[in-house]
Order: sequence, then C-alpha cells, then structure tokens
Amino acid sequence: MATTGEPIFLDQSDFEYDYETLRTTGVILAVIMFVSGILIALSKKFAKCAQSSSNTSPVEGSQLPKTEVPPQTV
Repeated sequence: MATTGEPIFLDQSDFEYDYETLRTTGVILAVIMFVSGILIALSKKFAKCAQSSSNTSPVEGSQLPKTEVPPQTV
C-alpha cells in the first residue's frame, strides 16, 4: 500500500478522561483554597484584635497635625 502523504488521524472517540484523578485533584485544591481563605480571614481578624488591645489607653497628641496646602496658581 502506497502512502499518499495525508496525515493519519486517530479516532477521537477512544480518548477518555481519568475522572478519578480529576476528582481527587479538584477536592485537594478546593480544600487547600478553603483552608487558606479561612486562615487569611482569621489572621486579619486577630491582627485587628491584637492591635486594638495594645492601644487600650490612647495618648492624646499622638496623631500628626494636619497641614493645609495652599492652592496652586499657574
């Protein structure tokens, strides 16, 4: 049989996904993202609590005074 130079394509219906690996990977990624989201949310909450408890007695005059900037003229 002579070759005509046409490419030979495999039947695409033979292709199958490995659903077990896809499910396992999806669940692992979902758990990692869920736990990291909870940790980020809780870390911000605890950082605000620790910051507010350390400043229980505010000192007056600790803020920088606001200065007015004169308008620019061209």
